[in-house]
Amino acid sequence: MALVGVVIGSKSDEDQIKPALDMLRELGVTYEFSVISAHRTPEKAREYASSAAERGIEVLIGGAGKAAHLPGVLASWTILPVIGIPLVSGDMAGLDALLSIVQMPSGVPVGCMSIGGAKNAAVFAAGILALKYDSIKQAILAYRKKLSE
Repeated sequence: MALVGVVIGSKSDEDQIKPALDMLRELGVTYEFSVISAHRTPEKAREYASSAAERGIEVLIGGAGKAAHLPGVLASWTILPVIGIPLVSGDMAGLDALLSIVQMPSGVPVGCMSIGGAKNAAVFAAGILALKYDSIKQAILAYRKKLSE
């Protein structure tokens, strides 16, 4: 069963989310991956987020560029923690996405990574899960040890 739901708004963003998927695999975190547009398929985004907890998902990661509404839309339909990744796109190279994600209204929080911060989003999601799952905690500790060598 997947513990993390990873969602991007467009298939063209797949290369930017790959570091998150690779990191989740490295840490032994199960995930599901979906392409769901907050703008083109809003009903699908609502259904995905509102049913995530029932499917066993415990953390959501949403990657989006430009106006970057996807992480906020997901957060509006669930109480699960949502981590937003501003993706590089358009003339502003991700700054517009960063500002969209960090400016969520009170009561509908989205944790925001750096522009293109897919790998950190995965580590952050794993850190949340490590509070409950010792195997994930041990994987993060091993990863951190490897970083310091």
